[in-house]
Amino acid sequence: MWYNRRRNMSLRINYEKELNPQQLEVVLNGDGPVLVLAGAGSGKTRTITYRVAYLLENGVLPQEILLLTFTNKAAREMLFRVSTLIQTPNSNFQLPFSGTFHSVANRLLRLFANEIGYSQNFTILDQEDTHSLIKTCLKEMQVDTSERRFPSPPNAGSLLSYARNSCLPIRSVLEERQANFFSLYSVFERLAEVYAQHKHESDAMDFDDLLFNLQILLEDHPEIRNRLSRQFRYVLVDEYQDTNVVQANIVRLLCAVHKNVLVVGDDAQSIYSFRAAQIRNILDFSKMYPGAKTFRLTTNYRSTPEILNIANHSIENNLDQFKKDLRAICPSLEKPHLAALADGFKEAQYITKEVFSMMKQGVPLKEIAVLFRAAFHSQALEFELMKQKIPYEYRGGLRFFERAHVKDVIAYLRLRANPKDEAAWLRVLGHQPGIGLVTAQKIISFVRSIKDISEVCSMDFALPKRAYSSWNELIKILFELSQQSHPADLIRLVISGDYRSYLEAEYPDFKDRLEDVGQFALFAEGTSDLTKFLSELSLTDAYGIERDGKERDDRERMVLSTIHQAKGLEWDAVFVIQVADGKFPNPRALIEDGGLEEERRLFYVATTRARKRLYYTYPLTSGTEAVFIQQPSLFLQELPKKLFEQVQHKKNEWEEPTIVCDELGERKSFLRSVDEL
Repeated sequence: MWYNRRRNMSLRINYEKELNPQQLEVVLNGDGPVLVLAGAGSGKTRTITYRVAYLLENGVLPQEILLLTFTNKAAREMLFRVSTLIQTPNSNFQLPFSGTFHSVANRLLRLFANEIGYSQNFTILDQEDTHSLIKTCLKEMQVDTSERRFPSPPNAGSLLSYARNSCLPIRSVLEERQANFFSLYSVFERLAEVYAQHKHESDAMDFDDLLFNLQILLEDHPEIRNRLSRQFRYVLVDEYQDTNVVQANIVRLLCAVHKNVLVVGDDAQSIYSFRAAQIRNILDFSKMYPGAKTFRLTTNYRSTPEILNIANHSIENNLDQFKKDLRAICPSLEKPHLAALADGFKEAQYITKEVFSMMKQGVPLKEIAVLFRAAFHSQALEFELMKQKIPYEYRGGLRFFERAHVKDVIAYLRLRANPKDEAAWLRVLGHQPGIGLVTAQKIISFVRSIKDISEVCSMDFALPKRAYSSWNELIKILFELSQQSHPADLIRLVISGDYRSYLEAEYPDFKDRLEDVGQFALFAEGTSDLTKFLSELSLTDAYGIERDGKERDDRERMVLSTIHQAKGLEWDAVFVIQVADGKFPNPRALIEDGGLEEERRLFYVATTRARKRLYYTYPLTSGTEAVFIQQPSLFLQELPKKLFEQVQHKKNEWEEPTIVCDELGERKSFLRSVDEL
């Protein structure tokens, strides 16, 4: 076959021509343990694929190469590039052991499942299966999950998963991540045991088991470990900074014989500790592999020099890192803009105005992105985009008003406005322990005749014991709602009641959801008419519609994304919003070990997503009843002012804002007022 082992032959690929000197050094000298520090936009995928092609051209067999990635998309892209490079006549070319950690683990476990007490036909549980099985285990343990204080199966599963991937005791994970459940640590420890037993008896593994069981197989069966590590002459790992403890152990065990392990990553882009990613894996690579070579890819093909100046200056403030400066290939353009706006709504207006300006200049909407630290930061902007009929795509989740917890709160408000709203009743009653669909329909049939929500509080009808207790809790909040009418006050009432306990028990990210609702209340301060407010929420879904009402091509949408979801992507123009003290860095990160440096890496990732234009914006004030003055983020304050063009506004916010003069006194440009657009 075409891939028979060949040595000392002339190579068909002109590597010197196709690669820059840094990339070429990696491709030609990648034997032994190798750490490749690949800066943002430096061509890491190109380097990996050329390295694989080089190995194949030098007689290494496809089955002797282990290529590990974090997404199937990345694996497919690399495989396609390699097959194109080596010009194989076989259209079905494969690297048998290339793919995500989980997919490769699955393949290896199918070969040796009997050694760890499973059959080769074991089942892989998806997320829904996992939650269902955890629910069964809790029932078997006779845990009273009707109490709001106990987490939901998805929440419990998330905590167990983090403990396994981080190799930390459950007790430590609870203390660190959800201290409100710490008193239940013994229940969680027992749950982990029962859950593991059920999986084993069912001949089933969840996604975490694929990695964990492969690690056990390799550690406990040296003959299998040696067999596999002899086969894999070359191990290559993409995005190594995102590996957790288990994944790093698997890599170490699989390269034990040949020691040819090449890992590619960027410590400056390690931002997934909440998923148990361990930055020490990349920082301590040379300790784990003595004599390891380190290469740096620092030539950036993506961003302008002005953008990279900010990225380089920012990340150098991190102490625990590999020092490297990105160098630009792209020509020089304008400096990134820094705009301080009066409040979150003016910030949204400013961004919308700039988007219209770019559209008039011919910038496609799909080449414009708005990035933010937390999902709730986008709320004011989303509403403004909907009002202005600018279509957008939300990455990494649902748009603000489509999120479950926001819809839940809106359902309470709908009941305050219209107590006959059956859909709202079904949603609200669905959160009450002991109230199923039959009981909910019974309650709804009773309330159809009422005209005001306060009347519900005096109604008396027979309900099962558990349902009756939940109903009594619900009518307390309904009575309080009946005494208020302002939308913002109503939202705050909902979140101060039993619904808060529901969020804490139901979701691992309940703190983020509480912040969402808090921002929703701030947004609602703009109107005092509840009916009008609810109508606007229902009628502002302009997704996919242009200003003239015509449908827009699906590809023509600007992107809104959390910074985490934007990693690996790039756009011509990027707005990074809410870059204010108390918002970014996230206050919770400041009390975590290494939290501030990871937040700065997030800032670095956001900055390096931009090719040509970059904007940082933040509101000068926040709050409503009490107005707080906000300072720019620490990450902005620690940068030299000369790196920005600072947008400065007059007292009348939209009275012809201008860009202040730079150091040379040159007036760079003028921004037209929103009214002109």
